[in-house]
Amino acid sequence: MSRVLERRKQFLRLMRQFTLDKGHFTVAEIADETDVPRSTVQDWVNRLIDEGCVIVREGKRGRHAAQYVASSVVPSSTCRRIFTTIDNDTVEIYHECMSGGCAAFCEFHHTRAGGALSGIHRDGTLLRERARLCKDDVDIGLYPSSAVGIGGVQRDGDYIIQHIRCIGGPAYSLTDMMSLAEGVCTVTVRRTGPIVEGDVITRALSYVAIGIDDTDSSEGGATFALAIALLQHLSRMDGVMPIGHRVAMLYPAHEPRTAGNSCSCIEIAAEPALIGKIEESAFRFVADEAISPEWGIAIKQGFSVPEGLRRYGKLVRETDITEELAEKTAERYGVRLHGGRGIIGALAAVSLIGLPHDILLDPQKDVCE
Repeated sequence: MSRVLERRKQFLRLMRQFTLDKGHFTVAEIADETDVPRSTVQDWVNRLIDEGCVIVREGKRGRHAAQYVASSVVPSSTCRRIFTTIDNDTVEIYHECMSGGCAAFCEFHHTRAGGALSGIHRDGTLLRERARLCKDDVDIGLYPSSAVGIGGVQRDGDYIIQHIRCIGGPAYSLTDMMSLAEGVCTVTVRRTGPIVEGDVITRALSYVAIGIDDTDSSEGGATFALAIALLQHLSRMDGVMPIGHRVAMLYPAHEPRTAGNSCSCIEIAAEPALIGKIEESAFRFVADEAISPEWGIAIKQGFSVPEGLRRYGKLVRETDITEELAEKTAERYGVRLHGGRGIIGALAAVSLIGLPHDILLDPQKDVCE
């Protein structure tokens, strides 16, 4: 069923984009764009006409193909991506929006509603929320009540279910937009007067952090640039969702250093079965692209950071340490290392995940407060 919904979303997005760009679309155009047989596309067009999503603009005349339009040119979804990762009994929810204003709106109202959420952080248009597996009540209504909240998060096998209650504009998002976001398997909706409740179902993905350091040299290169390239490379894999890239400053008096002594960390969400393939791909990519022979990477699964691992990150910001200490720390906390001297900073990068930019970029700020 989820594959059918995903195909429906794919066709609708494309049909709406053609409608916005040139005012109509044809079966041949959709078939060429998707590499799907025209007969299959025609079946989908007929189905979407029955659903009221597509309208016949002009019927077939001789050699002139029939022209169709999507019934609405309102964006099919302001929700670009919604996906989830799980670490033991804690879930991280990632909701990327087209609008920073909409993301801020959800951040404000989700915070006010409380419910299952234990932490909320917004980075531009990406809203990251930490939730415990539970069912809780949220007070939803007109101001000063919250307009939307997450009342519960559950795991069902390989899936995560968010229980959402909302009213007004957020209700429209739940009923008409969220199901079209990348990463959403399906949405079920029910109404009780003006209040709309729904379950948003996504895959239970694994969180993977990859720290990188010492890939550049005085002759050129930049670790942050290689890290971003690696994030793009891994994001092309089916079953991988990119989360973001972070830069952290380490011990500023370290010698030798090419500049300010910073390391990088990229974050992705992935199907659990892909973890081994991701590690191998990351290792080969960095080994091939790094300028320095001392490059290092660290790969950590799960977004929870043990206290001892966080203390390691604090130590690397305060003084020089040995590769031996990095290797012992990584072994203790299940982090996998590859490379040379750069493993010290790479492990520090993954030990600092979850901290805000202002702390990451200022080595004088305490990471353990």
